[in-house]
Amino acid sequence: MDNSRVAVIVEDDQDIRELISVILSQSGFEVHAAGTGAEGVEMVRDNNPAIVTLDLGLPDIDGFEVARRVRLFSDAYIIMLTGRADEMDTLLGLETGADDYLTKPFRPRELRARISAMMRRPRFAGDGSPAVAAERAPVAEEASESEPSSQSLDAASNDSQLPGTQELNGLLLNSGDRTAEVDGAELELTRTEFDILHALVDSGRQVRTKSDLVRRIRGEEYDVGTYISDADERTIEVHVANLRRKLGDNPREPRWIKTVRGVGYRLVH
Repeated sequence: MDNSRVAVIVEDDQDIRELISVILSQSGFEVHAAGTGAEGVEMVRDNNPAIVTLDLGLPDIDGFEVARRVRLFSDAYIIMLTGRADEMDTLLGLETGADDYLTKPFRPRELRARISAMMRRPRFAGDGSPAVAAERAPVAEEASESEPSSQSLDAASNDSQLPGTQELNGLLLNSGDRTAEVDGAELELTRTEFDILHALVDSGRQVRTKSDLVRRIRGEEYDVGTYISDADERTIEVHVANLRRKLGDNPREPRWIKTVRGVGYRLVH
């Protein structure tokens, strides 16, 4: 079975569950659906899906707890679907390991677009090896051709540095196995957090707008005219806040990520 085309739906509302099932089936996925959180966790364990859609308001355990449990053994892309629009829910959802967040009611084509964007990004097993072949070249490789690298600013002269690694102020980023370390301690980053950090490191002193970063995590290195909403940009803000927390970076006196007010973010040099 090709696990790259397997999806699990965790949703207690039957109508929404059936709608998502149709959307995913039409997109070429083998679909498994669960009506409770506990059942959903086991379904993910049994089927090793590439995509999990996860409702927050489940009848037994909530979606946050489901995400925490799933992240203990699965690297599936998790999209949280919820009727709540509270920013704190978005923050907590992304902190517990979700890759994206979509508020109900949502348009079927919007869900398809989010899933398509995720499937263009590299998915890795716990040992850093590719678990599923991406539909196109990994973003990290494309970026190396199109964007200036901070490697030339800080680490290119270090002959002992491994290929694919970039170093800045005690931060060591390895695009090969998608790992990051600060002062020798490995960080537990989500795929999206790693992609944002890698985009900033690749850009050197160049400012990346929130729209740029939305496109980066969608796998679009250039502006191809896709719609980017205010909610998409707020999601970037949440991811950056989580990334700073894991880095131990103080936004008032940043060691790595500087906010350019009204524009976006860039590295501190």
